[in-house]
Amino acid sequence: MSAPVDLEEMRWHALSSSEIARVLDVDLTGLSHGEVDRQVARFGPNALPKASRRSPLLRFLAQFNNTLIYVLLAGALAAALLDHMIDASVIVAVVIVNAIIGYIQEGKAEQALEAIQQMIAPKASVIRDGARLTIPVAEIVPGDLVLIEAGDRVPADLRLLHARRLLIDEALLTGESVAAEKHEAVLPAETVLADRQNMAFSGTLVAAGQANGIAVATGAHTQIGRISSLIQSVEVMATPLLTQIDQFARRFTWFVLAGGLALFAFAVLARSYDWVDALIAVVALAVGIVPEGLPAVITITLAIGVRRMAARNAVIRKLPAVETLGATSVICSDKTGTLTRNEMTARRIISARCTMLASGSGYVPEGHIQVVGAGDQAEAMAASMPLIRCGLLCNDASLRKVGEEWRVEGDPMEGALCALAAKAGVDPELERSEWERIDEIPFDAAHRFMATLCRGPDGAMTLFIKGAPEAIFAMTSPGDSAYWENAIAQAGSEGERVLAFGAKAMAAGTHRIAFEDVMAGVELLGLVGFIDPPRLEAREAIAECRSAGIAVKMITGDHAATALAIARQLDLADDPQVMTGLDLEKLSDEELEQAVNRISVFARTSPEHKLRIVRALQAQGNIVAMTGDGVNDAPSLKQADVGVAMGIKGTEASKEAASMVLLDDNFASIVSAVREGRTVYDNIRKVISWEIPTNGGETLAVVLAILLGFALPMSATQILWVNLILAATLGLVLAFEPTEPGAMQRRPRERGAPLLSPFLLWRVVLVSVLFAAVTLGIFFYTLDQGRGLEVARTMVVNMFIVAEIFYLFNVRYLHMTSLTWRGTVGTPAVLIAITVLILGQALFTYAPFMNAIFHSRPLTFADLALLVVAGAALMLLLEVEKHVMRRLGWFEELND
Repeated sequence: MSAPVDLEEMRWHALSSSEIARVLDVDLTGLSHGEVDRQVARFGPNALPKASRRSPLLRFLAQFNNTLIYVLLAGALAAALLDHMIDASVIVAVVIVNAIIGYIQEGKAEQALEAIQQMIAPKASVIRDGARLTIPVAEIVPGDLVLIEAGDRVPADLRLLHARRLLIDEALLTGESVAAEKHEAVLPAETVLADRQNMAFSGTLVAAGQANGIAVATGAHTQIGRISSLIQSVEVMATPLLTQIDQFARRFTWFVLAGGLALFAFAVLARSYDWVDALIAVVALAVGIVPEGLPAVITITLAIGVRRMAARNAVIRKLPAVETLGATSVICSDKTGTLTRNEMTARRIISARCTMLASGSGYVPEGHIQVVGAGDQAEAMAASMPLIRCGLLCNDASLRKVGEEWRVEGDPMEGALCALAAKAGVDPELERSEWERIDEIPFDAAHRFMATLCRGPDGAMTLFIKGAPEAIFAMTSPGDSAYWENAIAQAGSEGERVLAFGAKAMAAGTHRIAFEDVMAGVELLGLVGFIDPPRLEAREAIAECRSAGIAVKMITGDHAATALAIARQLDLADDPQVMTGLDLEKLSDEELEQAVNRISVFARTSPEHKLRIVRALQAQGNIVAMTGDGVNDAPSLKQADVGVAMGIKGTEASKEAASMVLLDDNFASIVSAVREGRTVYDNIRKVISWEIPTNGGETLAVVLAILLGFALPMSATQILWVNLILAATLGLVLAFEPTEPGAMQRRPRERGAPLLSPFLLWRVVLVSVLFAAVTLGIFFYTLDQGRGLEVARTMVVNMFIVAEIFYLFNVRYLHMTSLTWRGTVGTPAVLIAITVLILGQALFTYAPFMNAIFHSRPLTFADLALLVVAGAALMLLLEVEKHVMRRLGWFEELND
């Protein structure tokens, strides 16, 4: 019986082939069919586990388990008891629509695991019983000898035994944009995932070369399988808005129930109301005070935010993410392609005499090459030309223009060398035609260089070589080695990858080159430093984030020095600090929580590291947006408050796990989305600060009537009319408000901030009291004129409508005065809603059939003028209050 083996915990990269054979109890030449059966029994099939799912019915019913839903259903029942079926139908429709949206969103989230399943290759080549076979991937077992070559998707985690010129694209696991070079040498046990060059991981793509290796992990035990398990372990956090609404609804429910019962008891016992009349009045007030339109307006506001964000290349997959973006306090961003262009640029040219810098960015063959310091430009250019020519001729890539965009065919660094030659005034095609290639030694990870033999225009034979500096230095006599080491260090400190170049004159008639030809006698031409340049718009966006109090963290699979250099160029922080995945593993969760806020750059990270970073930030009270494009990012995308996937280079697994997809893979689009998120939240606050005082003013006026024993200023049907006409018109328009000036100069709100801030509570109380005072004043003024209860009530209903119109203009700007031309004119939505409202109110006041239904009466022009003057005075009073609070500094304090 074989000893049990923990496939996930084994350090396969640190074991020799003989040790692997012993641990798995297999022969490295391939399994027999008997051994395959034994391994299947030990380790199971090579398939990812499928997540358990609730039945569709239970998932749908779960959407109704929400306190606000209970309040709305109670309001619908109350409206139905009053035979007001329109209100009841609208409330029920809102509840059902919200449930359907939640059901669809939950179903889409579960597709993330299914997307990962598609990353597994369907077929694979193995050696069994001494013969090469093609088998389904699910049948691979630990110990199988697997063969891979260019174009294959790796079917399991393999420990490579033999690799020839093997390059594997591991971007979905490591985030690295450049294919990883692979070899079979044993590595130290502490080697991080991105540096395990003797391993090939399931789901990654073979870009070049071929290899064979032993399957050491299959199914759930592979790196991609571990990510699948991490996704299942992530608990989706409630968004700040949903949490706030739930808390608000619970408190509001108890308030309405307690207040309604107390008022009913007082009316019957203390004021001798008939219990039926008292019940009707209390139920009407309950329906009136419950903001039944709030969920609908919030949904509409979020939907408008989705549309605006789509215009800024940000597609929202989960509706609540729109508002959550506005509360974001930390953005964790990938480096390659998001903060940088994902286009290599040959930036630094170092010869024995001088250093030159090339301008321009990406593969566009435009720019200038300028000597650094006080050196002679012509001499420096002449000294650099042999190096530039070598970079062009020892090169298999080409550039082509597609529309307005330049693209590279081949290796990105070789494409950058073609662009560099063009900047130096060299025509790549002409130069290559004049220097005919005779033979070559292709690049191989084992020797880390490429060489070409070319015949020059004069017939001379020249050997051109490029490769890793240490490989080229071994072929040459670098002379002042300290000079070259300092140059490499300087380039590395600025985030550049360095290649070295050399040349050797060959004898006439040479037609073949071998490794012996490059072992000695090579002249060192110099070095070229390459960089994936930062996006200009990303730097501007980060500056906007910092002004908005939003921290930006770079989390990348790249090396620490490169990542830190890019962070400094982007001005990510005043003094950006870096932590590697290896450093992170040494910290406990508590220690990481203490360190995470001061670290700006996390380098060489694994999926587990990213997940820990996001959780540590959330434990500190941050609302976290996380970007990602690979399968390795899916767990942290799901854990984050807002997961942001890349639309161009992102995998389907990352998109399914995310709340938002960037169509242009651009960090600046995230910041635009944050701005829209803040607009959405501002508009939701405006809706709340407008709607609740409306209901509060009505309720207070009626409650005072019951408490003090005078006639009700509005009948039950009139209360419902006011709620209905306002909800159908003014209740919707605040969702369309544009971004207020200075929205990105405010710090993010805290995760635990209540939906009703002290400022909004103050506003609810103040405006409710003012509305009640104005309407009761109009009510008693009309009664004193002896015009009858019906006319007085009609005046009160119209007073509420006029007051709401003026108050709408006041609340359109919570952070500045509304007494501006822009504030006075309003948006098209505001003007249309007011027009519809006025027409509806005209019917209420003057149409005979409406007079019969609602017991309303026609009003005179003087009556209407009085109402308008009272409404305007109310708005001016509230504008003065807004100004005083801001001057005293109370506005900011109350909004905290």
